[in-house]
Amino acid sequence: MSSSDPAAPTRATLRAAAWRTLDRAPDVQAALDRMGFVQADPIRAPARAQDLTLMARVPGYRAGDLERLYPALDAEEDMLPNYGFVTRRVQALLHPREVGAAQVEAAHPELLDEVRALLAGQDDLHPREVAARLGRDRVVNAWGGQSSASTRALEALHRRGEVRVTRRVSGVRLYGPAPHLAALRASPLGEEERLRGAVHLLAALYGPLPEASLGYLVGLSHLGFPHLYTELRAAFRRAVREELAGAAVDGVRYVWPAGHPPGDAPAPRGVQIVGPFDPLVWDRRRFAHLHGWTYKFEAYTPAPARQFGYYALPVFQAGRAVGWANLKVVGGELSAEFGFVEGVRQTATLSRGLETELARYREFLGLVP
Repeated sequence: MSSSDPAAPTRATLRAAAWRTLDRAPDVQAALDRMGFVQADPIRAPARAQDLTLMARVPGYRAGDLERLYPALDAEEDMLPNYGFVTRRVQALLHPREVGAAQVEAAHPELLDEVRALLAGQDDLHPREVAARLGRDRVVNAWGGQSSASTRALEALHRRGEVRVTRRVSGVRLYGPAPHLAALRASPLGEEERLRGAVHLLAALYGPLPEASLGYLVGLSHLGFPHLYTELRAAFRRAVREELAGAAVDGVRYVWPAGHPPGDAPAPRGVQIVGPFDPLVWDRRRFAHLHGWTYKFEAYTPAPARQFGYYALPVFQAGRAVGWANLKVVGGELSAEFGFVEGVRQTATLSRGLETELARYREFLGLVP
């Protein structure tokens, strides 16, 4: 790996370059095309992660727009490096996917075939309808809650690429046939193209980032490539060695896509509040190095042990992370609590920027008449 920029990058230029991922897009489809992957999360505080991410990039975006527009978009729900939304071009990197037997099959070995038969000829089915027609006991799901066995069967078929998520109703996934994935099973992309494409997508979406962090993202991507994980790690090593640019900054080895040196990025301006799963802040290693403090996502931390709050959203001013915000809707009004890192001056400029951001969030959440 060699740097494509003769001027050594600094933390300041890396901070500016990280903001490329927040480049504005004219609409939701353009944002999906540019990013390739948007992580999903069900918590709404004040909105789901996917909506917070798109709100930061699409002017006029409203909470729930992705769910509402999804049936008409080039978008699919899949795994890379976590669960989220991808375009079909990106999904073609992930399939065909070889997956071992699901836990639900051990308890109900005939269930997947029954669900396949039920889905044949249907546009889509709600999990509740499948459960009503097939019946089955409830089982523990991945989050420790309870899901019906038929819902777990649908999820297993989705992971294998036999069905797709067609739409959501009140957040619940509906499933239907996936002929485009059947076509991929018949004529897949080459293995090298698939793995290289995944590594470069991660480097572009989350970069510039520490080499170790890109390695961690690749490691998480075993969810998308369970049968090609060894080959995926090899593609990562090859990309770092031969294809990506990079340099050491303060002893930390950073990498980024060749042709996009950090020094080319303009310095960001203004105040912005972003979601905790946004690519801008997702890598906590990079966050701590570039901003000088450790940000934590504490939704699953016991309340007495929280430092920042249940769902703290990082606050930026001129590209620097200066604090965090906890936002929630109470009685139809947006409530905001802020915290700031030591040494940050709470100037009139910062206060005006925060008010502007809160006004933007009120529109996003539909709280403005």
